[in-house]
Order: sequence, then structure tokens, then C-alpha cells
Amino acid sequence: MISPLPGATTTKPGSCTRPLPGVVPEIVTKEGEALPANTGGLLVMKQPWPSMLRTLYGDHERFLKTYFSEIPGCYFAGDGARKDEDGCFWVMGRVDDVLNVSGHRLSTMEVESALVSHPLVAESAVVGFPHEIKGEGICCFVTLTTGDGDDALKQQLKEHVRRQIGALATPDMIRFTSALPKTRSGKIMRRLLRDIAAGRERVQDTTTLEDYGVLAKLRASEE
Repeated sequence: MISPLPGATTTKPGSCTRPLPGVVPEIVTKEGEALPANTGGLLVMKQPWPSMLRTLYGDHERFLKTYFSEIPGCYFAGDGARKDEDGCFWVMGRVDDVLNVSGHRLSTMEVESALVSHPLVAESAVVGFPHEIKGEGICCFVTLTTGDGDDALKQQLKEHVRRQIGALATPDMIRFTSALPKTRSGKIMRRLLRDIAAGRERVQDTTTLEDYGVLAKLRASEE
């Protein structure tokens, strides 16, 4: 539903670009208020679209509860995203992807949104890793708008997240990367990032990975 039209849409690496005709998506808060460009939020559909799902067989109440109860007057499938200044959409992942930090549930999308709000951050992905004290730590993979980043910027980003959300959300680890491992449709492959953050070496299905070089660079940076 949000996909480039051949010859009519300028593509951007990692973005699913603009919606197809008849599809009206929006980035909103939990209250349904529209958010400005480059601000992470909830991806909803504001109007019906051609060939949309109309019910679940034998359970219409479940259909309404699953897709229409979260955001008033909108269809919501559970994805977090942002829209840039050109109107292109960037799907960041599921909003039900949460971390359990010191017994507190923390949305990864919330931390990613805080990072992306920093002027030097182009994109981010947040995953958890085993932490001997907190149970689960916060690891952030960050792509910058320019430059390679250094320890001073890592500390600056940690303080930025702390101010935006609170001390509980302060990242334990920030890793700069030129790109994030994504599928061909532009979704970040977080399961691969979880293994990298935890230092695990295991064979996973990577058939949908768009660029194997991104994963190789991340692996090499661990050594």
C-alpha cells in the first residue's frame, strides 16, 4: 500500500516511499494527533482503501478490536514509522516490540523516536541484549546524517534519550553503522541485530536480506 510506482516515484534506500493512489496513511500519536515530519509515531490509515480487509470470518468483533480500537477512527496494524520532509514513509518496526529493563516494559520504538529526533541521526534501530543486572540492556544501532561518530557523540545521544524519555531509557550501548540490515521491502531485520548485540554467532535465515555487506560490516566491527 506504500510502494514506489515504476518511473513515477523517486526511491530512497530504506524507505517504502509514498502511498499508492487511494491509500491515505498518516503518522500519529496514541491519541490520533498528526505528527510533523521526521517524528516517529504510529502508522495508521485514515481512510478505506481499495481491496481493504472488511472482516474476519466468523469473528467481526475481533476484527474491530484488532484493527480499529487502538486509534479512534483509524486502521492500525501495529507498526511504528516516520514520514520525512518529502512525504516518504519509513517503517521502523512493530510497536509491540518491547524491552524488559529492570522490570519495566519499554517500547523500542519510543527510544528510536527519541534518537531520530536528534539532528545528527538519520535512522536508528533499538534491540535488547542480556544484562546481568537489569535483565535486558538497551543497544542502539545508529546511522548518522554525516560523519562516522565518536565517543563524545555517543554520550551526547545517551543524554538526549535520557532527557526525552527518562533515566530508565538511557542506552547501554550505541553502535554507529553506515546502514542497517533490511529486507527488500525496507523493514529492519531486528533478529539479526539482537544476535550482534548479544555477541551470538548462529545461523539464521537471511534470504530476505537486501544487502549482505551491511551484516558483514556489523560482524566485522565486533572483532
